[in-house]
Amino acid sequence: MKQEKMKEPRAAGGPAGAPQGASNPNPLPTLDCDLAVSHWGVYEVQRDQVPPSLKAWRMDADPSPIGLSMMDAYRSGLRITRPAVRAGWLANRSTHGRGEEPFVEVPWDTALDLVADELQRVTGRFGNAAIFGGSYGWSSAGRFHHAQSQVHRFLNTIGGYVRHTESYSLGAGRVLMPHVVAEVDELKDMHHSWEVLAAHTRLFVAFGGVPVKNAQVSAGGAMQHMTRDGLAATAAAGCKFVLISPDRADLPLPDSAVEWLPIRPNTDTAAMLAMAHTLLVQGRHDEAFVRSHCAGFDQWRDYLLGRIDGVAKSAEWAAPITQVSAARLESLALEMASTRSFVNVAWSLQRADHGEQPFWAGVGLAALLGQIGLPGGGFGVGYGPTNVVGSGNARVPGPGLPQGKNAVEASIPCARVADMLLNPGATFDYNGKPRTYPDIRLVYWAGGNPFHHHQDLQRLVRAWQKPETVVVHEQVWNFHARMADVVLPASASVERDDIGFASLEPLLVAMKAIDQPPGQARDDFAIFSDLAERMGRKGEFTEQRDARGWLMHLYESWTAKMAERGHEVPTFDAFWAAGAVRLPQSSKPVVMFEDFRRDCAAHPLKTPSGKIELTSATIAAFNYPDCPGYPAWFAPAEWLGAPLAERFPLHMLSDQPGNKLHSQLDFSALSLAGKVAGREPILISAADATSRGIAHGDVVRVFNDRGALLAGAVVSEGIRAGVVKLATGAWWDPDRLGKGALDRHGNPNTLTRDVGASRLSQGCTAQTCLVQIEKADATGVPMRAFTLPTFVAR
Repeated sequence: MKQEKMKEPRAAGGPAGAPQGASNPNPLPTLDCDLAVSHWGVYEVQRDQVPPSLKAWRMDADPSPIGLSMMDAYRSGLRITRPAVRAGWLANRSTHGRGEEPFVEVPWDTALDLVADELQRVTGRFGNAAIFGGSYGWSSAGRFHHAQSQVHRFLNTIGGYVRHTESYSLGAGRVLMPHVVAEVDELKDMHHSWEVLAAHTRLFVAFGGVPVKNAQVSAGGAMQHMTRDGLAATAAAGCKFVLISPDRADLPLPDSAVEWLPIRPNTDTAAMLAMAHTLLVQGRHDEAFVRSHCAGFDQWRDYLLGRIDGVAKSAEWAAPITQVSAARLESLALEMASTRSFVNVAWSLQRADHGEQPFWAGVGLAALLGQIGLPGGGFGVGYGPTNVVGSGNARVPGPGLPQGKNAVEASIPCARVADMLLNPGATFDYNGKPRTYPDIRLVYWAGGNPFHHHQDLQRLVRAWQKPETVVVHEQVWNFHARMADVVLPASASVERDDIGFASLEPLLVAMKAIDQPPGQARDDFAIFSDLAERMGRKGEFTEQRDARGWLMHLYESWTAKMAERGHEVPTFDAFWAAGAVRLPQSSKPVVMFEDFRRDCAAHPLKTPSGKIELTSATIAAFNYPDCPGYPAWFAPAEWLGAPLAERFPLHMLSDQPGNKLHSQLDFSALSLAGKVAGREPILISAADATSRGIAHGDVVRVFNDRGALLAGAVVSEGIRAGVVKLATGAWWDPDRLGKGALDRHGNPNTLTRDVGASRLSQGCTAQTCLVQIEKADATGVPMRAFTLPTFVAR
């Protein structure tokens, strides 16, 4: 590691796009260092060790241990080192046997010829709308070697593909929020900085908490982790926190700083409505603000007061639903009206049946309080899920790979993959328009793992039998790879040169390869370049650039953008030699909606009214019975107040793990150290464990009508009785495929619902899930998640 020091830019003649001879008062300094970037953070590279290793970056106050574990994990024997083809597909293109048959390793030329021929067959016979381009991106740090960008660019080059929209993380929220206030990505970038919260907020009400473990990650790289210190500083400044969540760990602050209200899962909307009702009937709402800055107040007020359906949404009404006392709901609402208060809504709350409603109700509650646009007041969606929320860094553009134009119009919400494959030609509603599921013949997936992040995995297995061909780029032999017909080995981020950038983070980093790819693994760009050549499209795909040429081109395009903003940027060679460039800092504290509050006519929102839409005429006109034109309460399909709870009396939450990103690096030493009896840990209350004869460390069977899994019990006083929590992350390990199968490892999506949140968003509903638990005898049930598949000769 070289000594870190700030240096003046070494650009000759100014950045690309800058007028020659122009004087630029804002040079960006370089940081003389050797850094590795991952979604979990920036790390110092120790190249003097054999093999090279990583250590925490000295300028990151709260470095994530996940990234520190990635080097050893990427050197694992689970890496895919040669192209492989499923035996039955290679022999006769059979669609049967996915996930069960052995593989045949083949030369690269053979694999690429097979894939190119199949792409040409499918597009020639069925058109490009028969290809689904699957990817989830996984927040990867490199802006060029970004699997999602690469696969989309390639498929666009050959004529297009069916794409997905939105995300599993924010499916309901992304569709709803532009109707109500703003795009979610725009909101993420404008949240109050932590400094503003510490200086001004005196009551922070956290629906779903502020899960610091989730904030280890940012799309593109969490370069300086700030959430833990931001929370601590806000508490130290005298802010009181109220955690409304079934899990005490969702707000990692001392008990002295937090009041915990262990609400029933999926009922946060009812609590918010009751608090809004209290403000109305007590005359504590800000009438002037809702009249000047909001649209549709009168109709939502009538709903809250019971004038529409005859049911007043009072605290007395909400108490038996939420199991939070009516007195506390009322008093909390009045406390919020009496001080500078903030409403935070975690992303997890919208991953549920009617998941749009808690986001909308949170905005509505904050609007009635009238503090939106004031320093430290208003709402957030939300602090905790990603590091950048609360950043005080300036928003600047970053480099990115152009993906071209998609000639295929068809798309689906990402959580509806299984529906699409199982129901070609069927119609569905989405965001006000009827859609038709395309008839997919070929799935091409690069980036992400659908057999981790999709719901009801046995249903996905059935759907996965429908396409004629499944091609994947993968790094490791997980279940996703085992379910493919053609597996192409992909390199990892530490095995290729790239440029690291993340919105609202402080650096642009020269990501220099640390290791060589194992065996015959290649980067996605190299794979697609060779495929494009076979299909007569190489010139269009590569634009006559190799990977290094693309890095230089992306950097030079970025320097032109920065020059337009008055910043002098080092040349590419100077940047690459130095290792990093410091990005501009904000000139003033970030206050959410400050300009809108000051003058909503001069600074309107992008909603139809230009204001906060407490009632949306657009959504109301869709006439969706499961999503009316204002925030409303709907009983979920599965919750502890439903008759189904008599058979399955525990509500299972499936959150982000703290020792990996979803299923990434589940095979790392850090992740394996967190297993219980070799399985993913499941949190259960002491009362629920005792009543079932379960002790800490026991293997338990978790089940419902959708399936069953084994997990390791962790008994805790920090989770509400009637609730269990099993993080997503375990590689799926079913003992067989089909009805009655048992997942031996503890992937909660064995049990979750594959049903859309509503006709508006079709978002995922993983958090709406009832289960039962019993102690299990795991003798004779060996784990197979981390074993290699069987290989046979051709």
